[in-house]
Amino acid sequence: MELLKERIRKEGKVLPGGIIKVDGFLNHKVDTKLLAAMAEEFEKHFDLSEATVVLTAEASGIALATLCANRYGLPLIYAKKAKSDNIEGGLLRSEIYSYTYKKKVTLLVSAEWLKPTDKVFIVDDFLANGEALRGLCEIVSAAGAELVGVGVAVEKGFQPGGKKLREAGVNLKSLAIIESADENGIIFREE
Repeated sequence: MELLKERIRKEGKVLPGGIIKVDGFLNHKVDTKLLAAMAEEFEKHFDLSEATVVLTAEASGIALATLCANRYGLPLIYAKKAKSDNIEGGLLRSEIYSYTYKKKVTLLVSAEWLKPTDKVFIVDDFLANGEALRGLCEIVSAAGAELVGVGVAVEKGFQPGGKKLREAGVNLKSLAIIESADENGIIFREE
């Protein structure tokens, strides 16, 4: 998606450790028009006509997932990273390692909201090592639901997450895949 790539070129910053900082438009301060265009772009790559729910993980994927759910007329579920008192009934869970927080976390979804009859479209803002998306796919499987596909805004192609998910048979589309990022700039993978 050229519009997204241009924003990354213009406003993205490469931090030590291969961290791509795009929080000025994607996951802290949010450009809702750009995210709406991303939601529209996903429709070109996935058959969402039978999808019943959009799923993401707390917290930075929620903005993009919300605009997707709104565009497709679907409810949004987000996996929480901590159990709260208002979650009732059985819990669908997956243990993941958060590289952002450098610790293990548990993704939680109430079994009340994700059923075997659901057809799930997973959306997230970033894909690097793929732990959050792996965990969300596990939750879909634990619910007995069907995974329609996974839509990602930005993938760090130089990290293993995308490759692992694709090798596992996940229907994955990343709107911008960064092949390399360093002090010399950001290079995108040609599609």
